Amino acid sequence: MYRRRNDRLEYLLVHPGGPFWAKKDQGAWTIPKGEIEAGEDPLAAAKREFEEELGFVAVGEFIQLQPIKQKSGKVVHAWAFEGDCEPGTLKSNTFTIEWPPRSGRTQVFPEVDRADWFDLATAKRKIKATQIPLLEELGRLLK
Repeated sequence: MYRRRNDRLEYLLVHPGGPFWAKKDQGAWTIPKGEIEAGEDPLAAAKREFEEELGFVAVGEFIQLQPIKQKSGKVVHAWAFEGDCEPGTLKSNTFTIEWPPRSGRTQVFPEVDRADWFDLATAKRKIKATQIPLLEELGRLLK
């Protein structure tokens, strides 16, 4: 999701939840994303994941961006749309892991623990480096 504020573009990014990401900030944020289920349309998957991670419905005109490949080898297909939301009201889905490791105890964590709006310069510092081309492409397309 992107929005225009005071003649500048802002990008909505999310911070992954869970203990691994708890103390990481720069280079840890991401666009809302997830797995495409078998037989699922990629845009439908993007909309579903957006709602699961944020609790907001993705609506509007969708702009398809060029896929990127993350360090893990995962290919990310992304779409952008203009909108607005209050990040502090997000309601993320959760996941369960054994924590602390080898403790035999499981804990539930939000998939996304926070979201925020960032201008391009700040977003480029916050987002995973392999996703920067998505921000740059959207900026070029909207000029």
